[in-house]
Amino acid sequence: MRALNDDQVRALRTRGQGIGGGVTFGTAAETVERVVGIQAQDARPAAVGIGVRTRGITAADVRLALEEDRTLARGWFLRGTLHIVTTADLRWLLALLGPRFLRLSARRHRELGLDEALCDRAETVITDTLAARGPSTREELTDRLAVIGVPKRGQEAFHLIRRAALRGLICHGPSRNGAATAVLLADWLPDAPEGPTGESAVTELARRYLRAYGPAAPEDFAGWSGLPVTAARRAWRTLDASGELLHVRVREQDCALPADRADELDLAPLPAPDVRLLPGYDNYLVGYRSSALSVPAAHAKRIRPGGGQIHAAVLVDGLARGTWSPRHGRADITLFDPPPAVPGLADSIATADDDLARFLRTP
Repeated sequence: MRALNDDQVRALRTRGQGIGGGVTFGTAAETVERVVGIQAQDARPAAVGIGVRTRGITAADVRLALEEDRTLARGWFLRGTLHIVTTADLRWLLALLGPRFLRLSARRHRELGLDEALCDRAETVITDTLAARGPSTREELTDRLAVIGVPKRGQEAFHLIRRAALRGLICHGPSRNGAATAVLLADWLPDAPEGPTGESAVTELARRYLRAYGPAAPEDFAGWSGLPVTAARRAWRTLDASGELLHVRVREQDCALPADRADELDLAPLPAPDVRLLPGYDNYLVGYRSSALSVPAAHAKRIRPGGGQIHAAVLVDGLARGTWSPRHGRADITLFDPPPAVPGLADSIATADDDLARFLRTP
């Protein structure tokens, strides 16, 4: 089993996700397919997460893919959190993940007084409202739910809307004046394919995860997906039995990557650093149990200050070297102190900032 150093691991992971080694993807859908969904609690940083991985696109192109071409869709998937996924992946991911996160949500529903009878009534209200009125905001659905006694304040309405999404009935539709709307999934994406089911779906998700995030361990996959570790290990064994895995050592841990990526192990680094401006909660920062390989220990609190927050990062060849925030359509960058002595870093940062400005520019 070959042992990899930290630079090799970062190079493999960032190339797999299109954020290092000069790798980018051709379309928004290709990017989202590769990383199996972009974390999207906030739609704007999610769009940046797509843009930083995709050649030449703009925020308008991402919105076009979501609202016009409908090659992308937003809903609750991995870890039961909001993600943008491809339409081609939507139904099988919901079938695999939705029931699990509904079970895990049952206790919270009981705490909020959302018994099965009320949940079923609320589901009818939500779907009937969307069938009659079309795309509706959370506030509009909350008003309708109030008619059956759901409080307007608090988390009850949110959980009922999320429940309908996890059951495959609704998803996000077009934004309206900056606000997200919900639509009936069957109306919005009538041609979305079904895809793999059962254990085949778990194995396919593990295969796709390793393609983008490897080298990684089953425990990383479980944390990223929200599936049980036992299911992750079964998927690893299935892939290994079919000869699809290459086993490597990463900081004394057994990890794997797809066997067909073996030729990437000895690729030479680029002559200039590859800088990407990752948004908060980017996949690269949440795709593993530990961020030790992506964030220097001395600056971990700058990226993960606590309370579940993950700040936007200036990524240099796979390692966080600072933070940034949007300001007037560009990046307000603060490098960690002392700044890294990397030849060509200033020029690469300027290029990344120009790329962000182009991506955000309104036609």
